[in-house]
Amino acid sequence: MLTDSHLDTPSRPRPARFAALADHRVFAVVLALAAALRVVTMLGYRPAQLYWYDSFSYLDTAVHLRPSAAFHPIGYPLFLRALWPFHSVEVIVAAQHVLGLVTGVLLYALLRRRSLPGWGAALAAAPVLFDASYLRLEHAVLSDTQFIFLVVAGLTVLMWSPRLSVRAATGAGLLFALAALTRTIALPLLLLVLVVLAVQRVGLRRLAAVALAGTLPLAAYAAWYAAHHGRFTLSGADGVALWARTMTFADCAVIKPSPEEARLCPNGTVVDAASEYVWAPGSSLNRLPGDRFSHNDLARSFAVKAIAAQPLDYLRAVVRDTSIAFSWTPIAHPRRTTPAFGFARGTWPLPDQPLIDKVKREYDPDIRGLTSAGPYADFLIAYQYPAYLRGPMLAAILLLGAAGAVLRRRTALLPWTVAMGLLVGPVAVLDFDHRYVLPVVPVACLAAALSLHALLRRPRPGDAG
Repeated sequence: MLTDSHLDTPSRPRPARFAALADHRVFAVVLALAAALRVVTMLGYRPAQLYWYDSFSYLDTAVHLRPSAAFHPIGYPLFLRALWPFHSVEVIVAAQHVLGLVTGVLLYALLRRRSLPGWGAALAAAPVLFDASYLRLEHAVLSDTQFIFLVVAGLTVLMWSPRLSVRAATGAGLLFALAALTRTIALPLLLLVLVVLAVQRVGLRRLAAVALAGTLPLAAYAAWYAAHHGRFTLSGADGVALWARTMTFADCAVIKPSPEEARLCPNGTVVDAASEYVWAPGSSLNRLPGDRFSHNDLARSFAVKAIAAQPLDYLRAVVRDTSIAFSWTPIAHPRRTTPAFGFARGTWPLPDQPLIDKVKREYDPDIRGLTSAGPYADFLIAYQYPAYLRGPMLAAILLLGAAGAVLRRRTALLPWTVAMGLLVGPVAVLDFDHRYVLPVVPVACLAAALSLHALLRRPRPGDAG
């Protein structure tokens, strides 16, 4: 016969389990609300935001799996390839909305692991979960959501345990390699990570694990690229991008380029942003015979000489354009773009392009222009104005992270360094874009939360080491 004590024994662990779940109840509510916002986004704008020409280039590469000779490496097309059996761009954006939620979960989990209270960890994850800019980004067939997830995942693996293991170092290296194969701006991030880990003295084996795991996949892709395009590299557009960056200040009387390079000197064409020189029909690059990317090596040679001859002008241009991120009212740069508050009512038809017809046949026959649907779209149109992280707020978050990086190096130095690399890197190699600022925010929030927690508690031995 069972006694009362026998009946009670199996239920004893339940209070502890319920207590553990209750400890995360704030974030559970936060996550549910964030998921509901993403459902509203999918109902309000169908089927997905598709950009000419980026979205269709990604989808075409996903079908044919070949390295692109232009701006887009293979990382995001591999993600699209995995979803190809569904033949639906709506499935793509649904998966990206899930990735956005998972990114918030990773930030929360890492901060709780670092002993932050539940409300503090949830607050740090709030921008990536609730800012309307992320809802729009996740709803577009673009590589940014995957890139943000991979960077945050790489940092989470590196920072999960107080003592970095070789296995974790290897995993983080692979994640940063995948991030670089998604957007090549992650290449300098890998170097920054290695420098910070060296400063923090994690050990040679762990450094080697990050370096090898981070570089071997990139080397393999470069070899595949060489088999298709004859050059061992990750991109056929890096020189073109850097050349465009120099067009806002280049003075060939100072640079003294070779006769061949001189064909890329400014020719009087003026546009309102450095990146526009890549596409402007009248720019010197686009007046050369052949495709613009066929002149990538020449453009790189010119750009390196321009930066070496005019370093202060280059730095001034980078600082000026980076400062756009900190304006209270979003500045359109270039003027043809919508810097924020892009939810609107209407229908946006696709252009008449052969590539679009090809992608329809091969990836998703139901691809069509984006259409808004009320009342969901009406809600998002109103929601986007308060749900936007203003530039001065981002500046304050970065300054708080900087304080922790200086005073508590082991706490915030790594995420703060990565955040600054994400902020300045795209401007240094091409131009400012509000899209390029969005990966900065979750990493900067991670650094700021760790900094504030470290600065408010009593210092422990090794905190500044």
